[in-house]
Amino acid sequence: MFLRTGELAGDLNIHLTVDGPEGAPAFLLLHALGATGAAWDGMAAELARSYRVIRPDLRGHGLTEVTQGPYSIDMLARDALAVLDALGVDEAHVAGISLGGMVAQMLAAIAPARVRSLILCDTGLAMAEPSRFLDRAALARAEGMALLADQVLPGWVTKEFLTDPASHGLYTMLCRTDPEGYAAACEALSVADLSDHAEAILAPSLVLVGDQDRSTPIPMAEALRDRLGAAFTIIENAAHMICTEQPGQVVEAIHRFIGAQAQADALTRGLATRRAVMGEEFVQGAFDHASPFERDFQTWMTEAAWGGPWSRPGLDRRTRSLITLAVLATLRAEEEFKGHCRATRNTGASPGDVAETLMHVACYAGIPAANAAMRIARAILPDHSGA
Repeated sequence: MFLRTGELAGDLNIHLTVDGPEGAPAFLLLHALGATGAAWDGMAAELARSYRVIRPDLRGHGLTEVTQGPYSIDMLARDALAVLDALGVDEAHVAGISLGGMVAQMLAAIAPARVRSLILCDTGLAMAEPSRFLDRAALARAEGMALLADQVLPGWVTKEFLTDPASHGLYTMLCRTDPEGYAAACEALSVADLSDHAEAILAPSLVLVGDQDRSTPIPMAEALRDRLGAAFTIIENAAHMICTEQPGQVVEAIHRFIGAQAQADALTRGLATRRAVMGEEFVQGAFDHASPFERDFQTWMTEAAWGGPWSRPGLDRRTRSLITLAVLATLRAEEEFKGHCRATRNTGASPGDVAETLMHVACYAGIPAANAAMRIARAILPDHSGA
């Protein structure tokens, strides 16, 4: 598909591919210098099972409009931001490889609220030997792309992968890249240094690097990891274009990283909600008095129940409180029912609300269960007037 970005990106005509359910979390993939969004083909189908995968061709690449330079990393990041705006995406996981990794970093720095997590593949804060990109720019303008493709491809993939059809696909991408678009992006890389922007990157980050990458070698990736406080994984049997050469390993690393972040987020969210409903003293006591046998259960319950349904926006806390009391009364879970009766002072459920709820329990779950719950509620709630 094509879209125009509007004023934010100078009314640029951008080509992109979008896969996956429309309502799923967005995942923006940004490709390398001389490639296109198709470089992510090996990963896109798997990611699209869980995400809305967005793969634009960068300015001057693929089927996206070629504009006259100069280009900059900031310009390319604002192009990507304009894509999210045009698609109505408020926030996205963002992955970028090489040039795309630098664009992803800049996007996370200038629009931190828009980036849920950052996956940085075979990239750095600045490129090694930046002057080589000026040489490439000159060669592209003078000779076109075929000679450059012959030079670049052996550094993109391992020797063993050169005969793979996907490797031939990368070669074709290089050959078909517009020389002026390629040269302008090279010139942007030759002066790019994101060191001053690193402090503005707030998104949880994962740095990935191929174990045989000569363009952005492991020490360069480690320096990026250290600067961002990022997680780090080395992709085995891969050179620079890990998204094409080892897509399975990359997807596995992404799922593992985002899954761990989601679990940590659920615990943080769950603790906040549980404290707001049950009270700080109650929650702290639950963890302080938990034996080693039950400590993991307390953590899981906080993540699953309090970080899950209790934190969802669909129902307010008063409603969830009354539903919980109805279920606990039906189960005759007396201790839990007592705790949630006390919590009504924090959820906005009145004694009258509780009484009405227990009448429903009597109708649909039985009078004995409701009667037992009534006796407990009467002893705990401060007002029995039904008001």
